Amino acid sequence: MYNVLVVDDEPLICKGLHNLLLSSGLSIHQVYTAHSGYEALDFIRMEEIDLLVTDIQMGAMNGIELMHQAKMIRPRLQAIIISAHENFQYAQMALRLGAKDYLIKPLNSEHFLDSVRNVLLKMDKPISGLEEIMADMDEHFHMEEPLPASTEQLNRLLENPAAVLEGPLGANEGYGLGLYGPYYAIIKLQMNPNSRSEGHFSSRDLQLFRYAALNIVQELMEQEWNATSFYSSSREISVIVQWSEKEYEEPGINKINQLEMIGRSLHYHIHKYLGMHCVIGISQILKGIEFLEILNKQAGKAIHWNQKHGDHYVFYYGDFNWNVYSSDPSEEEMSKQSNWIVEKTKQYIEENYAQKGLTIHEVAKKNHVSPNYLSYLYKKTTGYNLWEYVIKLRMEESRSLILNTDLRRYEIAEKVGYESPEHFSKIFKKYYGMSPSELKK
Repeated sequence: MYNVLVVDDEPLICKGLHNLLLSSGLSIHQVYTAHSGYEALDFIRMEEIDLLVTDIQMGAMNGIELMHQAKMIRPRLQAIIISAHENFQYAQMALRLGAKDYLIKPLNSEHFLDSVRNVLLKMDKPISGLEEIMADMDEHFHMEEPLPASTEQLNRLLENPAAVLEGPLGANEGYGLGLYGPYYAIIKLQMNPNSRSEGHFSSRDLQLFRYAALNIVQELMEQEWNATSFYSSSREISVIVQWSEKEYEEPGINKINQLEMIGRSLHYHIHKYLGMHCVIGISQILKGIEFLEILNKQAGKAIHWNQKHGDHYVFYYGDFNWNVYSSDPSEEEMSKQSNWIVEKTKQYIEENYAQKGLTIHEVAKKNHVSPNYLSYLYKKTTGYNLWEYVIKLRMEESRSLILNTDLRRYEIAEKVGYESPEHFSKIFKKYYGMSPSELKK
């Protein structure tokens, strides 16, 4: 049974889709409704949401940004976008972020339920066993083993771009590799087959895992991104992601956050299909193919951070202040930097928790780290989920205001950062087990 969240700033549409889904006979346990992106994010943080159905144009946070932030919180979450306009650019952005459908209002009930049904049917559970892996590969993935010559040239390009670029092939031919850029980033995946519970494997099994992992990466990347994936070593896969000038200037979405979302999605799917963890390193974005060597080293250094955080798997190079170290930082230096980030974050939250529309993305930006790493680091260090701490401060302040002032519910909601008094009441009741009015009595 699955949980669905419907988001639209028109209450009648929310109510109509809520009733339609609950009476559909589909495997749906609960349908939540929200009337803004910020309200929706609270549900996604607190509830096990499987499918997000969201309007694309909703005040301060549009559906594209909501979908992007939602997938940072829950990489496995699926999404369907609905819109009153047949906007090609919006549809393209939604599909690139992994939306499973883009539906135009007014919605046809049968068409909408068919779309939901198709998404829910594909939410299968992780599989285990090599034979099952290959059976699933045969069913879902149909890529071929990469040509050795192409793989060799791509690896040479990462290690010494100048030598490759001075050859006979020029930029007009994409250097013979389909690389036109001009903006590039590199994602590296380091396989760890021994993280599977079954234990050690033969060389043939390792080869099978490697082949399966590359197929998963290629299938996921090449559906929505301009990317080239290939073997780098016996246990490493590299991905070159590229953007044209037009794609890179596309407004509204942070490209680094996009890369992190890709990294988390790759980790999730490899763990889902192969039952193993992989460590993922993500480089910065630079303009010019001649910088691929630098980007490759950055992605490799990001993977290095797993030695400090063995229970975390997706790392962005820019999260670590490498420039202050003459060599790889020591254990003490890594701990000192992590503690400093957490302290600054805690201070910022305590000063701004009542701000309307506060998001983890904003908190992370103020502290010069990615949302993914900040969320992990904060919980590991303090024991609190970062957003749980925001809610804790909001609820404690609202409780004090209810007990010690005559402020009305909507006034208290506004003072602690909620646009909707109804949404504030839902959060309050979930947190304290009673409504604001029951506490007042």
